[in-house]
Amino acid sequence: MGCHPFLLPLPNRKAQPMSTLEDLADRVERLLLRHSELKRTNGLLEHQLAELGNERDNLKLRLKAARSRVDALLGRLPVDRPVDRNNEVDGNATAAQDPVKP
Repeated sequence: MGCHPFLLPLPNRKAQPMSTLEDLADRVERLLLRHSELKRTNGLLEHQLAELGNERDNLKLRLKAARSRVDALLGRLPVDRPVDRNNEVDGNATAAQDPVKP
């Protein structure tokens, strides 16, 4: 996995004066190239961030729609009357415990 040479850190120089004007021009040229590469990388990252933000927003909308559908399905389920689980025999309420209508 190679790293672009312009993305490598600049050598740590301890305030040593440039030996020649040519060295200074070379360093300026490398800094300009590094700057343009960083600008390009930043643009790509901003684009990727925007795409991921759009994807997140889309997923949020899909989640909201799915929740709405689940809520609608739950609302369509029949509501059972509560069963007294203490008076059950084999999972069925005993007939003696059911209210008798006159």
